[in-house]
Amino acid sequence: MIVRQRPGNARGFTLLELLVATALAATLLAATGAIVANALGNADVAAERSQLQRDARFAMERMVRTVRQSRNLLLPLTDNPVTDWPEHIREQTIPASPPVGSSTLATAVLAVTLPADIDLDADGYPDADDDRDGRIDEDLPNDVHHDFATGIMLVDDDGDGSIDEGSGWADDDEGGSDNEDPLDGIDNDGDGSVDEDPPSDNNGDGCAGICGVDDDRNGAVDGGAGDDDDEDGGQFDDPYDPVVFYLDENRLVERMPVPWNEDGNSSPDGPVDGRDFITSVIAENVSRFRVERLSGTTETVRLTLELTGGDGDVVRLDVDVRLGATL
Repeated sequence: MIVRQRPGNARGFTLLELLVATALAATLLAATGAIVANALGNADVAAERSQLQRDARFAMERMVRTVRQSRNLLLPLTDNPVTDWPEHIREQTIPASPPVGSSTLATAVLAVTLPADIDLDADGYPDADDDRDGRIDEDLPNDVHHDFATGIMLVDDDGDGSIDEGSGWADDDEGGSDNEDPLDGIDNDGDGSVDEDPPSDNNGDGCAGICGVDDDRNGAVDGGAGDDDDEDGGQFDDPYDPVVFYLDENRLVERMPVPWNEDGNSSPDGPVDGRDFITSVIAENVSRFRVERLSGTTETVRLTLELTGGDGDVVRLDVDVRLGATL
């Protein structure tokens, strides 16, 4: 037997039920939307942090590699006993932190001599071998960076807040005197640093090369002028070529010397000198850069780099690296 439901018994949704169902659906959709938005926000935060980490690692690796392959740590200097700020620590923050003692500006800088594996002009000679004699940094002028500036051009070498101040080209440490610390392993000028301000006769002995020594092994002893520190016939023809890392606002910059006339200046003694360099931004969003010259028998620097994202997330790297570790 078939039972038929009478049309009068058919029942749909009431208006109240529809309103309740709609409200429930809206609540569920809102909750789902919040979850999705939160997930997307977390993804954005994670992506930004990941980018900060990549940027920080890239910049740190650039600095570490350069220090490990360099022969000379130029900056920071060691502490000067007559100043009231620490030269061996150079730290800079964004926003700027106050300077220490009577220094007028806190700046961070790392400078080392150009590694021997760099040949930017691909001529078969290391760019650091300026005189192409197979040796590097062995015949310094009295302006050891050959940039016609006190200390390193455009850099606050001694951390006092002033740039390129001092007595002139031959004042390589901005100490106020010229050629006062020859290459003899002694702190001749009592400023805490050793061999940082040599004359053009680098060891100050008045002889070509080292007195009484056949430096270039050609059978002749002390052949040449006193300024010819490698006895090759040329005088002060192989200066330091500094690689410099510093902050420009919140950007970490690498300054690389180049073996061509980058600045277009050929005066006073030729087209290529220490004023020729290129700069590259190797990290942005930098909120802190710190370089510490550690004491000990080997020259080691402690590098600290902090990057801060738009949401306030901070990525920090700390690395101790020994000068010339891979040589």
